[in-house]
Amino acid sequence: MVILGIDPGYAIVGYGVLDYRANHFAVVEYGAVTTDAGTPFGRRLEIIYDGLLGIIDRCRPQALAVEKLFYNTNAKTVIDVAQARGVILLSAQQRGIPVYEYTPLQVKQSVVGYGRAEKKQVQEMTRIILGLEKIPKPDDTADALAMAICHGHCSGSLMGRLNISK
Repeated sequence: MVILGIDPGYAIVGYGVLDYRANHFAVVEYGAVTTDAGTPFGRRLEIIYDGLLGIIDRCRPQALAVEKLFYNTNAKTVIDVAQARGVILLSAQQRGIPVYEYTPLQVKQSVVGYGRAEKKQVQEMTRIILGLEKIPKPDDTADALAMAICHGHCSGSLMGRLNISK
């Protein structure tokens, strides 16, 4: 199964594509779709959309795993991220890719085995699981790879089957 993990944002959208077979992950590609701060917001969303369609068309994922949106203290930030997330979900929908959502707690539990793990612990375990020499940068990319690992671990479980976003 080819999994596209996404760490949503509007300045940086981290992505990681993994091939998961027989409890083994192989890295297909990873990186980030970035937008410049001075760019009008509508254009930023278009860049994200076009970038994701390019990744989807190139890598042909069978599942998209994305972080569930959670509210933080900055309402404007959460609204802007939600709009970027909508564009991400639309790109998957238009290509017929099922979307699975996971909370940060679920990702930490799946990757590290401890739901309260620190960000650095998740990134280091991601590096180890994927056999990478160093932690991918930017952090959003490492987070997206962790999201894809989480889906791989959960996809065969009841938790994974119940977590389909409709």
